[in-house]
Amino acid sequence: MEHSKVKRFGILTSGGDAPGLNAAIRGVARTAMDQFGMEVVGIQEGYRGLIQGKVRQLHADDFSGILTRGGTILGTSREKPFKSVDVDEDGYTAVERIKKNYERWGLDALVVLGGNGTNTTGSLLSQAGLNVIGLPKTIDNDLVKTDITFGFHTAVSVATEAIDRIHTTAHSHNRIMIIEVMGHKAGWLGLYAGVAGGGDVILLPEIPYNIESIARHLKQRRDDGKAFSIVVVAEGALSEEEALMDKKTFKRTRQQMPNSIGYRVAHELEEATGLESRVTVLGYLQRGGTPVPYDRALATLFGTTAAHMLARGEFGKMVALQNGRAVGVPLEDVAGKIKKVPLDDQMLLAGREVGTCFGD
Repeated sequence: MEHSKVKRFGILTSGGDAPGLNAAIRGVARTAMDQFGMEVVGIQEGYRGLIQGKVRQLHADDFSGILTRGGTILGTSREKPFKSVDVDEDGYTAVERIKKNYERWGLDALVVLGGNGTNTTGSLLSQAGLNVIGLPKTIDNDLVKTDITFGFHTAVSVATEAIDRIHTTAHSHNRIMIIEVMGHKAGWLGLYAGVAGGGDVILLPEIPYNIESIARHLKQRRDDGKAFSIVVVAEGALSEEEALMDKKTFKRTRQQMPNSIGYRVAHELEEATGLESRVTVLGYLQRGGTPVPYDRALATLFGTTAAHMLARGEFGKMVALQNGRAVGVPLEDVAGKIKKVPLDDQMLLAGREVGTCFGD
């Protein structure tokens, strides 16, 4: 058994759940325990559990059979300790309580599994003096410095299967079928699922849409004898008018919408084309279920890499995939940033080449 700089570490999952979290937990813990003799402390409910002291010692049995399970055995929350100014009954802020618990539990390090918010908090905790390693989990694939995040491939698979199924109904009823997928600030999921599912129109947050441009495309399809169309809409898609708004006005406009963006696009398209439109919002379906093999393998690779970084004392970093290799990148380079779809992205250009309309 190799010598390790870490004897005991805590592990938590934070933010929205995603397929592959359990595989990553297993990858970190099994490697840390079997190869380096470390002790693993499981922190329940993300950063909230770190504040409130919800922990338990984890053993080998805890990781048996979890590779294929969706969700997270540790539970999660969207707690943001650095945004809290409240103090507890002992007069401690959330961040101070985290530091106290970290010391009280005898932790040498903390492994945090999550997306942008999770790794941003991890970076702040690292700057506050804790030994932190992050893992990149999100179905949105919007973390910078990594080619891919675990959870993304499973969500693409689920969304694509939904589009495939809706295709048959669209064909039977001669309708415009709108499928709304997740992707609030970045359109990776909508792009990949849309291209894989043969979407006729794909609307992404990165490309403000013009409803008349989409209507022309759909009318042309009808004139060409194609009686139905599939429109894939990311939840963060926005119109050209909205793209010109300041943040406050845009937020107010969205709050006044009676339903999500998919329904608004359906209404706009019915008015512009005269064609009947129907909406399916995939919602949390995209987060759940068994992770696809790629996500299990990727999460395992990230997890084992994190265990080796713990052993070396390589802190303040997030595990990332770059050019096919798992590497550590500084958390401060990841914090607070969003990886958007570039307008010259090859998959986006491939979609255009096969005739997909992106609303512009």
